[in-house]
Amino acid sequence: MSFTEWKAWEKVLFRIAFIFFICICIPNSAEWYKIVLHIDWARLHYRDLYDIARFGSGINLFGDRLFGNFLLGYANWIITLLISIAGGLLWTVIVRWRRSERREYNRLYYWLRVVVRYRAGIGIIGFGFTKLLPVQMPYPGLGILNTNFGDLTAQKVFWLSVGIVPWYQVFAGVVEVLAGTLLFFRRTTTLGAILLFGALGDIVYVNFAYDGGVHVYSSYFVLLASFLLVDDVPRIYRLLIQEKVTTPVHFYPVFSSSWWKFTRIGLKSLTIFLFLFVLFYLQYTNFLYDPYKQPAIAGVKTLRGSYAVTEFRLNNKVIPYSPLDTVAWQEVEFEKWSSLTYTVNKPTPLDLSNGGGDPQRDVNRTFEVSGLAGGRRVFHYYADTIDKVLYLEDKYKAIPDRRNRAAGVGGDGGTDTNKGKERPAFEPGVEKAPKPSSQQPADNWIPKQALAHIGNEVSQIDPRAASARRDREFAESAGKKEKRNRMVLRYDTSDGNRIILSGVNENKDSIYVVLDRVARNYALTESSLQAGKY
Repeated sequence: MSFTEWKAWEKVLFRIAFIFFICICIPNSAEWYKIVLHIDWARLHYRDLYDIARFGSGINLFGDRLFGNFLLGYANWIITLLISIAGGLLWTVIVRWRRSERREYNRLYYWLRVVVRYRAGIGIIGFGFTKLLPVQMPYPGLGILNTNFGDLTAQKVFWLSVGIVPWYQVFAGVVEVLAGTLLFFRRTTTLGAILLFGALGDIVYVNFAYDGGVHVYSSYFVLLASFLLVDDVPRIYRLLIQEKVTTPVHFYPVFSSSWWKFTRIGLKSLTIFLFLFVLFYLQYTNFLYDPYKQPAIAGVKTLRGSYAVTEFRLNNKVIPYSPLDTVAWQEVEFEKWSSLTYTVNKPTPLDLSNGGGDPQRDVNRTFEVSGLAGGRRVFHYYADTIDKVLYLEDKYKAIPDRRNRAAGVGGDGGTDTNKGKERPAFEPGVEKAPKPSSQQPADNWIPKQALAHIGNEVSQIDPRAASARRDREFAESAGKKEKRNRMVLRYDTSDGNRIILSGVNENKDSIYVVLDRVARNYALTESSLQAGKY
């Protein structure tokens, strides 16, 4: 836009754009403000700052009801645009009626660009750090490596394709963080917007191609980048296509007041400090000690590895191996963290979430089970290493599919197809368990003596990763009743080469399983850049 008098149509479009972009750049959820107000700044978790920069926006008045899933989550954009058009036209009518129409909106346009570029900057930096320190798409564990390729969803195939090359993921993070950093400075806004448009445009494409579920949030950044580039497109065309001398021109207000100067510099410095330095430190701590898609607590070291099932008994009856059998386990993996994975030839519900880890409990970190089919079962376990008993909970939990909602920023969601009921805890060696009391609290399934041996889960990570958020979310989940399949198994081994598991499975049947360690040679060379210290 020139600094001369604006044309009438330019003013109308600006009024519509102003309302639209303010609506989608300002958080409109009371929950967001509640989260910000309750942040413990002395004991931060990386998601505290991440959630400041990651929020749903726009006006959604019955958008999902009007459009359903037809628009794949973009309903609130349509509603916001319609309201912005109405508001922009009303604004035009009012200024003309009052005969107070301005010649131009250069100053207001400048401040709108400030809002958009800072919104895009902090948002993409929060996104980028999860790639720069690769935790968004984790390196696959043993259970995933031993899953048949045909049993992976399209989304899972893409996430693993990036996860197995963490240095490429780092490169993608560098691009996103650099784009956000450039947007903090007026003179580098164009370069930052170009990087943002290219990087997130690619992510939009792969999310549609692989059914990734976060197309709305990535499209959001493409939209913001497009707005920031609108003014420069003719100049870029003149420079690159016509090969003519071009000088970028943007209006910049004069800050004559010292108060304005110090306020602007102070807010910019605070933003850069929080979202570049503090967030990086918090994300680095998370990468080392509490990667949000992997369990944080280490598994029993003696048990770690891949195992062949050499004997399987159900209720003291030996079940010979058969690839068609729907009961006997066929292979078992103990991860380096607290997960047990096994295969059984029986369909299981499909978790379509992206396996995020919020809340903080390890059992809710479901990347191991999300996007996997074909009878792959994943259980989180609490290990009583004194009495050698594992208390296991199924990681699959039915949750609503929110992937097509505009507010579903993280792509978390799932199909509500799990018809299984919560199983009670049983002592190892008991063939049939007593019927549980309907009044039995969900958190009483592990005996007190075993809990004393296991220890407090919330404090079992490195103290450097401790946070007020982790304490709060553990406290909130303590009294909740969850419907999960559960097993209690005693383990017996001397060196981990042979393990005998005995106890009661999730169907209340006694099982006896003999496992022999197997060495698997993968075509994939294990990466040295993996999250977590176990």
